[in-house]
Amino acid sequence: MVGGRGRGGRPWIRRGARLTGAAAPTIVWFRRDLRIHDHPALLDSVRSGAPVVALFVIDPRLLTGRFESPNRSWFLARSLDALSRQLAACGSPLVIRRGDPTMIVPAVAREVGAEAVAVSRDYTPFGRARDRSVAGALEGAGIAFRQRRGVLIHEPEDVLTGQRGAFRVFSPFHRAWERLPIRDVLPAPETIASWDDLHSDVHALDELRAVQPTADSEHLLEAGAPAARERLARWIEAGPEHGPAIYASTRDRLADPHATSRLSQDLRFGLLSPVEVAEAVRTHHGDTDRPRRFLSELAWRDFYAHGLWHEPRIAREPFMARYAGLRWPGTDADAEGWREGRTGYPIVDAAMRQLAATGFMPNRARMIVASFLVKDLLVDWRVGEAHFMRHLVDGDPASNLGGWQWAASVGTDAQPYFRVFNPVTQGERFDPDGEYVRHWVRELGRVPDARVHAPWTMTEAEQQTAGCRIGVDYPAPIVDHAKARLRALDLFGAVGPGRVRA
Repeated sequence: MVGGRGRGGRPWIRRGARLTGAAAPTIVWFRRDLRIHDHPALLDSVRSGAPVVALFVIDPRLLTGRFESPNRSWFLARSLDALSRQLAACGSPLVIRRGDPTMIVPAVAREVGAEAVAVSRDYTPFGRARDRSVAGALEGAGIAFRQRRGVLIHEPEDVLTGQRGAFRVFSPFHRAWERLPIRDVLPAPETIASWDDLHSDVHALDELRAVQPTADSEHLLEAGAPAARERLARWIEAGPEHGPAIYASTRDRLADPHATSRLSQDLRFGLLSPVEVAEAVRTHHGDTDRPRRFLSELAWRDFYAHGLWHEPRIAREPFMARYAGLRWPGTDADAEGWREGRTGYPIVDAAMRQLAATGFMPNRARMIVASFLVKDLLVDWRVGEAHFMRHLVDGDPASNLGGWQWAASVGTDAQPYFRVFNPVTQGERFDPDGEYVRHWVRELGRVPDARVHAPWTMTEAEQQTAGCRIGVDYPAPIVDHAKARLRALDLFGAVGPGRVRA
């Protein structure tokens, strides 16, 4: 028999798995918030004085479903190991279970006689439906389901138009977003009154640890909240040629591995809270406008999450309904050439090979390859969305969806359909000396700078000197960009331009 103190110092007593004192435990169900710092749901539960059951449910539907990703499974397993160590240092074990959370969470709550289940709010259609089911089952047992902030900076209900509607264009959204005060960063609990008679499904966690990434493990970043906090500190303090203050001028340098923060996977898994990231940037740089471009990326993250919350249908169809019936004439062979990085356009192929090798791709490269797939090859944007979600460690349902619908000119505040990225000029502009291309497309290692983004323009003598025969060592372009652009304009123009209001 173990004793402790509950609310107001009242004693609680644990016998086996049942509580006989005044304070019933609270389950903190971790999902996309695998940290103990700046975690409102966790800190509220700890401050209540009741013992805490820290729970994570390995949901096979997410690991092997529509957007299965060995890379994210690999990263998740190691992030859970780090979270387990952090919780153990506070005196609380992490309980791992495997199965459908709509069954597992209520069962654990009944097992410990829980008073409540606390979570960080989810905004995806899948997550909201799951949480409604869990909340309903808990309500029937007299157990509260408490949703707290923790995943976004601002909530969907907080950033609205003057007519209390959702913003459809980013610029006015951003202005409204910036005017709102950001909540304070919360400290990590030093100690957690725990409830430690529950078993963990060790076999399920071992299975998750055993998943092999499709990316080369040497290129994967270290997982877990401590490593994420170190990345944040390095990014904040980087300089004078890198960091948030000059992000606007560095973010499109494709060959520079330090051009961006590399915090996207940490935000995706909640190893960092976006509030903490924003506060760290503002604290370091003071009341200046210098890091505003970097902070706007956090606003874009909120914008896409809010959009999916307000319009759940866009998880599987374009925001612009007039494009729902658009017939994409692109072929499977074209899509496969794109996936393999064998389109004959070096900047596209370099980015796709980087994705395969590392599970990451810079945002500028994402825009280039997305434009190429949907505008040059006329392949359905959902093909690209699925491929990215399979490989990206930072694959986020809302942000990835928003980015692909933006590139395809069918989404919220999407680029105009007549804007078609030229892969040659994009390469020349954002990889001027070809360093990025040569790193990932080794066949082009000796191609001269003047030809590296359009190697098919080499003469036979130049190809021989470079050791790169077009059509043999490196593919010829699978499509003529100029002609492909006209086809895209015809396809989209036939539907009509339409307009999107703020």
